[in-house]
Amino acid sequence: MGATMNAKWALFAALGVVTVVYLVAWIRSSRGRARKDQPDVMRLAIGFLTNFFDTLGIGSFAPTTSMFKLNRIVPDEKIPGTLNVGHALPTIAQAFIFIAIVEVDMTTLIGMIAASVAGAWLGAGVVCAWPRRRVQIGMGVALLAAATFFVMTNLGLFPSGGDTLGLKSPLLWVGIVGNFALGALMTLGIGLYAPCMILVAVLGMNPRVAFPIMMGSCAFLMPIGSLRFIAKGSYDLKAALGLAIGGIPAVFVAAFIVKSLPLVLLRWLVVAVVVYAAVAMLRSARSGAAAPARAGTPAATP
Repeated sequence: MGATMNAKWALFAALGVVTVVYLVAWIRSSRGRARKDQPDVMRLAIGFLTNFFDTLGIGSFAPTTSMFKLNRIVPDEKIPGTLNVGHALPTIAQAFIFIAIVEVDMTTLIGMIAASVAGAWLGAGVVCAWPRRRVQIGMGVALLAAATFFVMTNLGLFPSGGDTLGLKSPLLWVGIVGNFALGALMTLGIGLYAPCMILVAVLGMNPRVAFPIMMGSCAFLMPIGSLRFIAKGSYDLKAALGLAIGGIPAVFVAAFIVKSLPLVLLRWLVVAVVVYAAVAMLRSARSGAAAPARAGTPAATP
């Protein structure tokens, strides 16, 4: 028990260092801009709602992407960066809570967190340099994947999992490789919640263990991956501030006051909105591909 507590404190200390590095980089990059880019009520409300339901198990990336796309709040190519930069601080708060209260094997937790961070660092370096159309296609596919996971959750189609709180080799390496891939996909806007739940259950662990693994992975990978988005300016500052400022109090309200809600009906509503947003994203990508072709036709005509 003492070794586990020492490992948790070491993890908390490392997360604290990562948080400080991320905040310093974000503050330096936005110096002189934050005052004019203060978030409005809508952006704060999106931050509160998405992080409130994220803490209860809905996930934040797909709903946030849908709200940004359908309300034209953030340019499509800047949505992945805005999600990672803006949701980082609320997710860090969730990680401290769930790692503290949920029992999990620390070797498994640390190994899977480290793998997700490596995947996010590589993934962010790729995604932040993508052109608008490629981001639209990638996020359209990501939204459809998220909708599929929501449907599977509501229909009870996820694997039931087992009772273990950790993994041993070779399954530990399977979990590490799997979380590396999920970390890379996070930078595109595919939330970690549902895929991590599936991975944990398939490997025979207790589904409850997914919470510290998922929140811990996101809490480390999002600020680290965000450093690349911040350096490239590939995010919307006003929207990211709205997610962060509105999201932090929402985490504590959900975790310590509300604690649980019947979410099945809400998930069906989210499915409808997410699918609509996915179609809109893919149509935007198609229109963007057609426009240059149409523009080039007259020039090609003698």
